[in-house]
Amino acid sequence: MNPDVVVIAVKGVMPTDNGCAIFLGDEAKTFVIIVDHFVGHAIQMTMKGERKARPLTHDLIGSILLGLETKLERVLINDVKKGTFFARVLLRMENELGRKIVEIDARPSDSIVLALQQQRPILVARAVYEAVDDMTEELQRMLKQQAEQEENEGGSSSA
Repeated sequence: MNPDVVVIAVKGVMPTDNGCAIFLGDEAKTFVIIVDHFVGHAIQMTMKGERKARPLTHDLIGSILLGLETKLERVLINDVKKGTFFARVLLRMENELGRKIVEIDARPSDSIVLALQQQRPILVARAVYEAVDDMTEELQRMLKQQAEQEENEGGSSSA
């Protein structure tokens, strides 16, 4: 693996007042990207394997890629400036005309949905990874609170 990038995964999705907090990281570090409610919901649905009766925008993009014989190679969160993250989607086209790699600027949130749907790697540039705050303890605290809340809701409904 290229030492300039780190392979990461979605570790959690938490609703917030102004969107959703997407917790990303590896075993050593977790960081957060805030996305709008719609994309946060799409990420949650994809992680749970849920599908809508009609295709959402990310489903449509996946169908277009399939129709064009194009595969999502990987997603790279390549920069962060003043709390705004930037990403690149790398596509591989192979057909009778040859092979071509296409790199497209994209929002990290949309890129994450596509990577999850296509079961492709999500990478972060090492410089971004090292620049972001570690939110591992915050994620663990939130997951614990969420589990306790679900336990309490489950206990009160069975009484």
